[in-house]
Amino acid sequence: MNGLIMAGQLLLGLSLLVILHELGHFLAARAFGIKVEKFYLFFDAWGFKLFSFKKGDVEYGVGWLPLGGYVKIAGMIDESMDTEQMAQPAQPWEFRSKPAWQRLIVMLGGIIVNIIVGIIIFWMLTFNYGQNYTVNEKLTDGISVGNIGKEIGLKNGDRILAINGNKLIRFEDAISSKVLFDGAQLTILRGNKTLYVSVPDTILNKISKNDRENFIAPRYRMQRIDKVSVPDPSVDEQSFFGKLTDKIFGSKFEKPTYPAYSAGIKPGDSVLTVNGKAITFLDQFKEEVSANKSKKITITALRNGKPVSFNPTVSKDGTIGVIPNVNVPESAHIEFGFAESLPIGVTMAKSTFLDNAKGIGKMLTGKLSARNISSPIGIAKVYGATFDWVKFWTLTGLISMALAFMNLLPIPGLDGGHVVFLLIEMVQRKPVSEKVLEKAQIVGFVILICLMVFAFGSDILKSFGK
Repeated sequence: MNGLIMAGQLLLGLSLLVILHELGHFLAARAFGIKVEKFYLFFDAWGFKLFSFKKGDVEYGVGWLPLGGYVKIAGMIDESMDTEQMAQPAQPWEFRSKPAWQRLIVMLGGIIVNIIVGIIIFWMLTFNYGQNYTVNEKLTDGISVGNIGKEIGLKNGDRILAINGNKLIRFEDAISSKVLFDGAQLTILRGNKTLYVSVPDTILNKISKNDRENFIAPRYRMQRIDKVSVPDPSVDEQSFFGKLTDKIFGSKFEKPTYPAYSAGIKPGDSVLTVNGKAITFLDQFKEEVSANKSKKITITALRNGKPVSFNPTVSKDGTIGVIPNVNVPESAHIEFGFAESLPIGVTMAKSTFLDNAKGIGKMLTGKLSARNISSPIGIAKVYGATFDWVKFWTLTGLISMALAFMNLLPIPGLDGGHVVFLLIEMVQRKPVSEKVLEKAQIVGFVILICLMVFAFGSDILKSFGK
């Protein structure tokens, strides 16, 4: 079932973005009187399609291969490789008959729309929901440090005072791209000492394979057990379609275990010790429990003012099936008006676009593994197994900006490849030969297929923990 929800969100988000991207090309072409023959969501590879209809001169439809979409513009060498049409004399309503600057605008149309869509999404999210952030100076217990944070010298209880000498106001900035992409120097207060910890600019290689909490997170004081997982027959088995989609998207369904319930732990119990070690913070509890996978542990808790002991057997994934109640760090909420939300949306879109550029740059220089390229499988996992409108639109906005950047890359077959050849034409004042364009299109197609196979293969291997 989790896989179905992931796949559904992915399909909805990408379908919206693909349609709008292709609409950018479509509207630009029609504005210059260029004939558009097809407008398709997904590809009708080898002539197969789910359905289609014709309105005017344009065939609209949905293909069977969900790897994007396209508009077929008359008189243009594209993925259709329609050499028969190109062998005919140029017609005034064809792409190739129009001035280079008009063709350039047509090719940039999809990218421009993706950027506008990203800005609008971030603008509306900011206007409707404002911004929430954790007030860093209120984190009096400091941070909880995962394995990645420990590797660079951070410790549980450290307080981050500044990033590159600038006072840290919002804790979230400590796990933002300004730290993870560019590397940074953190000013740390440890006890009464001020220390400096450098974050390497290669750290994203490790964090991308784990949750960001495996780097740093606010430190939570543990209070009482809020919830104990109890047997529920409805989740002990999984449907055929649930098994199929979870297999595709890497979700590993295992029959639930209930160690805490079986041991007699109840909501309201306050944990005092685990295996004799005093527990004050959530990170202490999680570390001690996860260190004893598949082993029996001793938990001492306070119930109705009296100490009681339990001996649950920790599950294979290092949990016992409880949700603790913790002190929530103080947060701030800022509301923005309709007009003042716009520049914030523009800034968020710009930052996302630049982060994509930095990521590609790091891959080219070897500082970031190419395995961080995600296929639709990886993107679906980011959407998650629960539907949340704010998260859905936030991720869709991020993907819109990523599509804008990726399509701008100078790879033949992508919009950026066409843009490069048009710029060459404008400089040399004559078009690039059709043979060169055809061969470049083939090379670009091979490159894109290889990248897609690599991304799918990488995500499938990740699903199996490799």
